[in-house]
Amino acid sequence: MMTSTLTLAIGTSAGTLALSTVSALVTGALAAYTLLHHRQVFAWMRRIRAKDEANAELDKLAEWLADLYKAQCRLARKPCHVDDFEDIAQTGNMIKGIADQTEAVRPQLTKVVERVDEYVATALPEPGPAVRVAVAEHRAQLVMAMRQEAARGELARAIIESERKIKSLRSG
Repeated sequence: MMTSTLTLAIGTSAGTLALSTVSALVTGALAAYTLLHHRQVFAWMRRIRAKDEANAELDKLAEWLADLYKAQCRLARKPCHVDDFEDIAQTGNMIKGIADQTEAVRPQLTKVVERVDEYVATALPEPGPAVRVAVAEHRAQLVMAMRQEAARGELARAIIESERKIKSLRSG
C-alpha cells in the first residue's frame, strides 16, 4: 500500500515516465538526424556553388575561344596583312591575360596563345604601289601565304583542344 501512495506523490506512474523518456530520446535522435542531413545539404550546396563559379569562368573562356575560332575562320585561305589580324591579336591578348589564373586549362590556353602569336607573325607585308610583281617575289609571297595557312590550321587545332578540355571540365 505504501507503493501506491508513493507513486501518487511523485505524480506519475512508471508507464508515463518510460513514455516520456522514450519520447525525449526519439526527439533527440530526430534532431541529430536533421542536423546531419542539413550538414550534407549545405555541403552539397557549397559544392554546387563552387562548380557554378568555376563554370562561369569557363564560360567566359569558351566564349573567347569561340570568338577566336570565328575570327580565324574568316581569314581561312586568304592571304592576310597586319590589319587583318586585329581581332585575333586582341582575343589572344585577352586569353593570355587570364591563362595564368585558370589552372585547369592553363596548358591548353598557353598553347592557344603561342599559336596566336605564331599566326600573327605570318602577316604578309603590305603590297607596294608596283603594278607588276617579279616572279621570285610572287613565289616568296605564295610560300609566306602557305605558312600563314599552316599556322592558322595549328591555331584552329589548339582552339578545339582547349574547347574539349573546357567541355570535359564542365561535365566532370
